[in-house]
Amino acid sequence: MIPRLTIGITTRDRPEALENCLASLSALAAFDPEVIVFDDGSQPPAGLRGFPSDGSIRVIRDERAPGTIVGRNVLVGEARASLVLLLDDDAQILSDASVSTAMALMDADPRIGAVGFAQAEADGTPWAAGMQPSRAERVSVIAAYIGFAHLVRRDVFLSLGGYRELFVFYGEEKDYCLRMYAAGYLTVYDPRLRVAHVPAAQNRSRQRYLRLVARNDCLQSVFNDPIERLAWMLPARFLLYFRMRRQWKVHDPWGGFHLLADVARRLPRALRGRAPIARKTLAAWRHLHRTAAAYKAPSLNA
Repeated sequence: MIPRLTIGITTRDRPEALENCLASLSALAAFDPEVIVFDDGSQPPAGLRGFPSDGSIRVIRDERAPGTIVGRNVLVGEARASLVLLLDDDAQILSDASVSTAMALMDADPRIGAVGFAQAEADGTPWAAGMQPSRAERVSVIAAYIGFAHLVRRDVFLSLGGYRELFVFYGEEKDYCLRMYAAGYLTVYDPRLRVAHVPAAQNRSRQRYLRLVARNDCLQSVFNDPIERLAWMLPARFLLYFRMRRQWKVHDPWGGFHLLADVARRLPRALRGRAPIARKTLAAWRHLHRTAAAYKAPSLNA
């Protein structure tokens, strides 16, 4: 029997977070979902301590530790359901209402390619509006979701090639949502649909994060921008690294050199995958970043 929902979780070296995430899925038991965990080279390998060993949870492990983006692509490719809920291992389901509502939205409107969830504390308290996918206060069409928890339509995801694995980490959601919008699909967000995001205590390099954000912004421009926009956006995105470094107070004296070398190394592959998006479409999508559009459900008489 084909499940209605597949839940895919990416994890690496955070066993306690994974256990909490898996435990929270009991809220979705009524859906009898397929559950797949992608172990991104955890040491020791991610286990299912305290969970059934009856195959109801499947673990796919990649010793190479290729990253979250590859993991998400693998999860969607392996999914049997038409709708796939992708979670970071530090996400926790609060209730079935958020997920069932998101599924109902997608079931009722084939234009919706993805639904984003609002970030919340473990007790359900929503994060500040500035930390959400949008400041919208009602169901809205937005530019992009936050990857910690999102529901995607599997056939659309696969038809668009999934996430760009050249990014490795960060920025893949924004790029995918842009390509999805250009293909005629919507990203919808409802601030009432909350999923807990409980970041695991782990040393995170702000220097590395800054470099990856800047690099992937450059690569996204190469992939998607019309040539006349690329001509000035690529250097502008590179220079933005220095502004962010100053504003975030990150000590990275050789960062500009490493960023330039990293972009140059990946540039041939990005150019081969280049598929410029029409200026009008790009402008409309960028407008959604500034101001979300009210979502209008399809007419029953259409």
